[in-house]
Amino acid sequence: MSMGRHANLSIFVPHVGCPHKCSFCNQNTITGQTDIPRAKDVKAVCEKAVAQGLDISQTEIAFFGGSFTAVPRAYMTELLEAAKPYVEMGFKGIRCSTRPDAISTEILDILKDYGITAIELGAQSMCDDVLLMNERGHTSRDVEAAARLVKQYGFTLGLQMMVGLYGSTIEKDIETAHRLIALEPSEARIYPTVVLKNTKLGELYQAGTYRTYPLNDAVALCAELLEMFNQAGIKVIKLGLHSSQDVERDMLGGIYHPAFRELCESYVYRNKMERLMSGEKECTFTVPPQELSKALGQHRSNIEYFRNKGIKVSIKPNPNQVSALELITNIKTE
Repeated sequence: MSMGRHANLSIFVPHVGCPHKCSFCNQNTITGQTDIPRAKDVKAVCEKAVAQGLDISQTEIAFFGGSFTAVPRAYMTELLEAAKPYVEMGFKGIRCSTRPDAISTEILDILKDYGITAIELGAQSMCDDVLLMNERGHTSRDVEAAARLVKQYGFTLGLQMMVGLYGSTIEKDIETAHRLIALEPSEARIYPTVVLKNTKLGELYQAGTYRTYPLNDAVALCAELLEMFNQAGIKVIKLGLHSSQDVERDMLGGIYHPAFRELCESYVYRNKMERLMSGEKECTFTVPPQELSKALGQHRSNIEYFRNKGIKVSIKPNPNQVSALELITNIKTE
């Protein structure tokens, strides 16, 4: 079978075993499910992937939900026992997401035995006051200790952060990114905070005690974070909460857009274009064809942005181009 794109078979393990109810958490809404998966469900998902001809060599079985290693041990091993034969069959591996304070040498020994290949830690913030205000139940030191241990065991390390949490600021979110980058993960996820019904954050929001960033500010911030991680060689595998009818139904406010990553990537292009300019009133850029829509911006927003500044910008596709953006012609102001 030809080499395909990486894929995750996502199996959500909501709520079970999590010792805390974080301010923002409503797993039923985020995952769109309330049922607890069992071994038979894991097998069914894997068998379906095989039957559909998915390139299993590029597919990881993924236990998401944020507290996988905090669930009762027997339940965790039940799920892993069901997944292990499929790793032996040829699946790329197993990944899980969990809490930083639910990592130990004992747990990592178990995960190693069952073929876990990647572990994502829900850091969310590296500012202890923000963690406390959002009732995370762990500290930034827990994140650092768990990250180092995960890497020592040879697992792929992923780190997750949230922007716009209760008590946070743009400066604190940037500090969090710097501290996560210093831990040298292979991957990162960036989630802008969405305020959901039936959460403490929802109560604070409705009481007027909590306000998160306006969408435009969040896009500018996350574009900066995206560049920071990219420059450090860390792949941002998720930026923004996935588009979901459940989220849209239950959200009270916060930072949500079904194409949030695309907005941020377009903003990155806008920043790059501005850095390449030096007093032009007209200029033409080229990009690889697959990057054209990002460079133009949603509804050609980048073109409009420069037009409002009195600059005529053209962006053209170049199928032979390797670099992301090139300035090929420019007309200086007199």
